Amino acid sequence: MKIRPVILCGGSGTRLWPKQKKHQAKQFIDFGNWTLLGKTLERIKSSIYDYPIISTNSKYLKQVKQHLKKHKFRQFKIVLEPTKRNTAPAILSAALIKDIPTQQPLMFLAADHLIEKIGIFNKAIKKNQKKLTQNNIFIFGIKPKMPSSEFGYFLTKNNEVTRFIEKPKEAKAKQIIKNKGYWNSGMFYLRKDSIINNFKKYQPKIYRNCLNAVNKAKYKGNTYYLNKASFIKATAKSFDYAILEKTKQTNAIKLNIPWSDLGSWKEILKMYDKNKNKYIKKKNVYYRPWGRYTNLFEGKGFLIKELYVKPKGILSLQKHHHRAEHWLVTQGNAKITLNKDIIVKKPGEHIFIPLEAIHRVQNPGKKPVKIVEVQVGSILKESDIVRYQDVYGRVS
Repeated sequence: MKIRPVILCGGSGTRLWPKQKKHQAKQFIDFGNWTLLGKTLERIKSSIYDYPIISTNSKYLKQVKQHLKKHKFRQFKIVLEPTKRNTAPAILSAALIKDIPTQQPLMFLAADHLIEKIGIFNKAIKKNQKKLTQNNIFIFGIKPKMPSSEFGYFLTKNNEVTRFIEKPKEAKAKQIIKNKGYWNSGMFYLRKDSIINNFKKYQPKIYRNCLNAVNKAKYKGNTYYLNKASFIKATAKSFDYAILEKTKQTNAIKLNIPWSDLGSWKEILKMYDKNKNKYIKKKNVYYRPWGRYTNLFEGKGFLIKELYVKPKGILSLQKHHHRAEHWLVTQGNAKITLNKDIIVKKPGEHIFIPLEAIHRVQNPGKKPVKIVEVQVGSILKESDIVRYQDVYGRVS
């Protein structure tokens, strides 16, 4: 029996756009003729997979259908949530539709993850298919590249998960990695009957209400419109809290592959830095007295740049009315003024420059400083610079 991929596509991506009412959900952001949902759809074109099921909500229905058409999926099912209830009800409702046989393996994928080395990933899925039972669950762990407080972790004994740790502080994360902990990727692999049995046992109320929501759903144009009156009664809980932390039959599939949920601008800047040669064009390089900057990509509401600050170069002390900035230092030691603070950032370190903050960067060293920057806001032009001091005489 083939594996049925279920793509969870209901997230709003608010972490990237704080205090902004109108923003794009992360899975639909155009990062340069590609999106995370598009990458996820391409990933499931392997012969091990059956046609996909997409769990989303009415706000995203049009975009989901556009992506399915663009990536040439003729067979699919969409399960439409009438309201947000977190991942436990979303996972259960998608699994309960009649199109899925009781013992079919289900691979739950997030629509907004970036995964490389797909061959290794799919091989691990296929290899563990025979181990699936009516009660167990497999989760995917990613070998950490560095201690991070942005991800959850888990610890194992003989590949059985013994403990989950939710987004620890960096010092604790270092200790977890020493104890051979893995990042919890948020991807799940199990059979339909295992989902049903675990929810019946640990979350009977969610099970009852989701079953009613599916049974009373309207079906039109490959889409299940879940019954709102029933679905709204399902307790809003994550799958981790609702099921994984209660069952004793959670197993780990450990992977050492490049993976990111691009959940922060720091992670997005790392991605652009890694792939910058694909984005660099000579016409987008601009020279300044302190060095140069290169516009790598302009998206909807954001602009990615690389700054090259020559030895002893110093930018003007400035602020912006219409944009905030995130900086990731990729080379050299950057001396940064942020309001009244002086901060030195080394390669791999990140800093946030809020709207209206007075700031500048300088390179006191003998080697160039490089910074990958994202500007986020309503005006992303050089005209949104208010200069206070400038060693090159650019303050009138």
